[in-house]
Amino acid sequence: MNIYVLVKQVPATDKVKIDESTGTMKREEVEAVINPLDLYAIETSLQIKEMYEGKTSITAISMGPPKAEEVLKEAISMGCDRGILLSDRAFAGADTWATSYTIGKLIKRLEPFSLIITGERATDGETGQVGPSLAGQLDLPIVTYTSRILEINDSYAILERETEEGTETLKMKLPGVISVTKAIGEPRLPTLKGKIKARNTKIEIFDLEKLGVTNEEVGLLGSLTRVVKVFYPKISRTGRRIKVKDPEEAVSYIIEFLQERGIL
Repeated sequence: MNIYVLVKQVPATDKVKIDESTGTMKREEVEAVINPLDLYAIETSLQIKEMYEGKTSITAISMGPPKAEEVLKEAISMGCDRGILLSDRAFAGADTWATSYTIGKLIKRLEPFSLIITGERATDGETGQVGPSLAGQLDLPIVTYTSRILEINDSYAILERETEEGTETLKMKLPGVISVTKAIGEPRLPTLKGKIKARNTKIEIFDLEKLGVTNEEVGLLGSLTRVVKVFYPKISRTGRRIKVKDPEEAVSYIIEFLQERGIL
């Protein structure tokens, strides 16, 4: 079974700066880590590999600047077999449509697969749209909010998914796409053997030319959505500070204050 796992590098802090001219994040100015929710996607792929007793190949895929190799190395240290990075300045500023389009173009060039696994969402965008969009562009079935894998083989997967009313049990024909929640299982830690393998594994890089697409199809130019305005809300509060000598005086002031505003 061949599995592709999507991982993303996201800002490690909430001190994110926005480029007001493009409406995109200035990612190069903050420390970056693997998207925490993508760790559950990696864990899911490793659980499946254990079900197949090792007869499974797991490829971690990411799109980002050259330093995004770090998250692919981390995925390999956890147990993934290889990593592929989509990296080109032309890919910058992509919305969820352009991101899924670019990843879809890559997957079409790779070997056949049984499953694509994503995290529930990325913590920097909070959209959860890349997985469903990718499934649509590849014309594949998708199960979102997957919380448990009951059975899986080369032909189908039986899955549980979380809903507002409870859980659903679904049977999905493969190949397909799933996005997983935290309920899928606690992500395992990298092993020493995995870290050594990650250090010695070369990450394959696809740029614009190697992917075989044009500037107009990807990145900011290929995005269907635009941030038309960026502004920071101003929070202003006015208050009055009163000094009182005893509790009764404080209570009297509060009652008077509420009466003035028609609350009492």
